[in-house]
Amino acid sequence: MSSVAPVRIGVVGCGLMGRELAAVCGRWSQLVDHPSAPEIVAVADPNPAAREWFRRVSTVETFAEDWRPLVEDDRIDVLYLAVPHDLHEELYIAAAGAGRDFLGEKPFGIDLPAAARIAAAVDGSSSFVRVSSEFPFFPGALRAFSYVSSGALGDILEVRSQFAHSSDIDRTKSINWKRRVETCGEIGVMGDLGVHVAHVPLRLGFRPESVYALLDNVVTERPGPDGAAVPCDTWDNALLACRVPGGPSPEDRRFTMLWETRRIAPGQMNSWSFEALGMDGGVRFSTRTPATMQRFALRDGEQVWEEVQPGNLSSWPTISGGIFEFGFSDALMQMWASYLAERAGALGNRFGTATVGEALDAHRVFDAALRSQASGRAEQPHG
Repeated sequence: MSSVAPVRIGVVGCGLMGRELAAVCGRWSQLVDHPSAPEIVAVADPNPAAREWFRRVSTVETFAEDWRPLVEDDRIDVLYLAVPHDLHEELYIAAAGAGRDFLGEKPFGIDLPAAARIAAAVDGSSSFVRVSSEFPFFPGALRAFSYVSSGALGDILEVRSQFAHSSDIDRTKSINWKRRVETCGEIGVMGDLGVHVAHVPLRLGFRPESVYALLDNVVTERPGPDGAAVPCDTWDNALLACRVPGGPSPEDRRFTMLWETRRIAPGQMNSWSFEALGMDGGVRFSTRTPATMQRFALRDGEQVWEEVQPGNLSSWPTISGGIFEFGFSDALMQMWASYLAERAGALGNRFGTATVGEALDAHRVFDAALRSQASGRAEQPHG
């Protein structure tokens, strides 16, 4: 690469994912010939302890309690906005209004109206904006995506996209913002995890025309700051059964697609999976077995599942050999590599970070799921 452009990043929200970005920047030399060189130069968070953690990052120059100084700072090239869902609308619209490029955390607004207003603000701005979704950057996930995209599956029969973990299996776990409608939104776990399951299907063009939802609020109370029980009123688990057109004509057959998001999934830690089956083939991948992807084929009249080892080959090349195994931190770096390469006009035909349009489409599905839960029947996404 003839030139590498420095990218000065401001982080709004200094929690787990902000710290993960600091680690990503520290490992950036692992990428081969990337056009950008990111460094965190400013952070903002109302929590002093959260800000204080970034004292160990030598490139950080600005420590702010409020996000406004970062949005207004022309020395910052890109913002990473990682705040609770109820803060998305004001912050994302302000960033777009200021012409700031940013990567925003899911779900891109606390509900569908907020997401639509954010999308309109981004469309009317000069900002380059994408949505955080790292799991599709696992090499096995990318291989599965490419295989489905190739048409090798023939007529699609069924698609399953799932994110399951067990973070809330402990009933004594204290309440936090993700467990309250006022801060997480009525969509609950769908807002917390839903873009993860929506990203690949929507990129493949699998947009639901109807949604039947089974939503479950398992733990209705959790300990508050003083230990007393307080309402825990968000959906813990969600299973969405969707009907998807198999072609452009109204007469074309429909196929089934399942989206699952679960915060209470016994036996799971933090697992993302994708599976697609067709008349001529199939694929499945799970981060529980990240070194392999499974591929289905009919051979000599027999049904065969074969195991493919995709190696350490994700969206952007790295110095690591292909025989080495891949993990979450690698996927996160690949997501950022994708975002910054696309921002620099150098993504080429590589898989891209989730778009604002995809986040808005996901919200339409989640909104239909809420209406389905209330009506007890399948509902159509609006818009």
